[in-house]
Amino acid sequence: MKVWLKALLLSCSILTSQGLWANTEITLNGQLIQGSLIRGKVPSGSTVLFNEQELSINARGQFVFGIGRDASLRHQLTVIKPDGSQQVVPLQFEARQYDIQHITGVAQKYVTPPAEVTERIQNDTRKVRAVRNTLSDKTAIFAEPYLPAKGRISGVYGSQRVFNGEPRNPHYGLDIAAPIGAPVLAPWDGQVLLAEDLYYSGFTLIIDHGMGVSSTLMHLHAIDVVVGQHVRQGQKVAEVGASGRVTGPHLDWRINWLQERLDPQLLLVE
Repeated sequence: MKVWLKALLLSCSILTSQGLWANTEITLNGQLIQGSLIRGKVPSGSTVLFNEQELSINARGQFVFGIGRDASLRHQLTVIKPDGSQQVVPLQFEARQYDIQHITGVAQKYVTPPAEVTERIQNDTRKVRAVRNTLSDKTAIFAEPYLPAKGRISGVYGSQRVFNGEPRNPHYGLDIAAPIGAPVLAPWDGQVLLAEDLYYSGFTLIIDHGMGVSSTLMHLHAIDVVVGQHVRQGQKVAEVGASGRVTGPHLDWRINWLQERLDPQLLLVE
């Protein structure tokens, strides 16, 4: 069962007492479940800690945080108001079950990449990690996203394959099957952080949406934008392809909060 939290915490059942939250307005919007991005708002001028990590807050008091695929379920927010008073909000997230496929008889070349590409893979990883640390003051993430491509959902967040008894990395995106050349749209407004060919993900585009949140669009056929360019929600930024290590054309859409890998599907309005 999905757990939604979109309310003023004055009356929310997770409170330790009713009186504790008098005259305090804290709004959280999202699903309390592994892989979720939570968007929140507190009185302007407050400080917010997610567990021990201080969060970036804009002038409107907005902030975001998220937990990954296998994160622990108990967390807390600490809100320190401008007058110095402090409120602690306990958060109980829900665990998820993921699709795990066991496949035997797979040729070794499909299980482990050849040694000669190891350095390239390591360089790719460093580049992606660096741009995902971007923390800008953009506020696009507080709007509802556009689905970046039209097509059948062919892969979901959290799924994992075990080749010949060896677990592979889980899948951290939403796969949308579409023909080569189909348009890929920007999910939100943002600025291009990376646009290049990577070993695993092929032609790859990473867009900053603000507050540490970025989209990664992978396995592209063509990229229409350049690093540093500002894009608008719904703007065509690329074309669906089959580049990188894939078996067919599709878009792999991923969302990160800094280095935390989150589930794009949880943000889509049903």
